[in-house]
Amino acid sequence: MHLTAPATTRPGTRTRDADGMAVASFILGLLGLLVFNLFLGPTAIVLAAASLWRGTKRRGRAYLGMVLGVADLLVLLAFVQMDNTLSWGF
Repeated sequence: MHLTAPATTRPGTRTRDADGMAVASFILGLLGLLVFNLFLGPTAIVLAAASLWRGTKRRGRAYLGMVLGVADLLVLLAFVQMDNTLSWGF
């Protein structure tokens, strides 16, 4: 006797989610170059790694999101070094 229905997944759901994460990492990495580097950079890196681990079809976009996430942190580091503060501004 089963009290719950068996878990069923639709075919392609895992890949579609991974593709969405790859696109999200690219967008967040691109946006992170302008604002919230400290938050958006690592988020883009984690999303890109997760999408690659899940087998995304958009590998180029995931790699680009990862590179942009690292660039976010490098931009933050450069501005912090120039201002000698913990945050940066124009």
